[in-house]
Amino acid sequence: MRCQPRYEGPVYIWLKNKQSCLLCSEPADDTTPICTACETELPWLGDHCQTCALPLPASGLTCGQCLQQPPAFERVAAPWSYSFPVDTLITRFKHNAKWPFGRLLGELLAQFLQHRFDEDLDRPDALVPVPLATKRLRQRGFNQAAMLAKWLSESLEIPCDETLLSRIQDTSAQQELNAQARRRNLRNAFALAPGACVTGRHLALIDDVLTTGATTQSLARLLMDAGAARVDVYCLARTPKPGDTI
Repeated sequence: MRCQPRYEGPVYIWLKNKQSCLLCSEPADDTTPICTACETELPWLGDHCQTCALPLPASGLTCGQCLQQPPAFERVAAPWSYSFPVDTLITRFKHNAKWPFGRLLGELLAQFLQHRFDEDLDRPDALVPVPLATKRLRQRGFNQAAMLAKWLSESLEIPCDETLLSRIQDTSAQQELNAQARRRNLRNAFALAPGACVTGRHLALIDDVLTTGATTQSLARLLMDAGAARVDVYCLARTPKPGDTI
């Protein structure tokens, strides 16, 4: 049974007409349903680790964790820190099926990535959503990472490969675990699709939030061991270390 929604129409009226801001209901300034004031006030990620995007007190630095144990992925690109109102928008999209909020964040993420591509970020060969556990997919009815990947694919004109990775073990919810437990929880949780074409490709994993990086590290290692040339991570938001303030 396929739980992923097959609805092909827009989840919001994404036409060249006047929109209302989804955050404050004031008229939006262009075709994206967010006004300039609300967009400016979003928790844009400031100085951060050049590898994993962990918030840091100064620019151009690499965090201690990435220096001591370099991850399998090359770079994380995330526009926001995981704080209000982005955290609320992601929660409503992810857990309450409020797709317009996800579509809005996906459109803004696409604009952010296009700007990064124009500056210094290499365009990947394909976008690969983080797979969702079968039980959780049945409960939720959709994979938010797959929806984000499809929206990004349309906006950025980069292929989306939703079948490349699968989650072969249902694991405990990552939100309930610390970093060490998250890593143990994900051992042997993922697999490549039979006959998957990975060798020499630059792939970008798509997810909503990066917390400890355990999931993306596990997937990136799987792809690199299979011959991928490079793996990046694109997500909506990055959390700080526990106890840190933004």
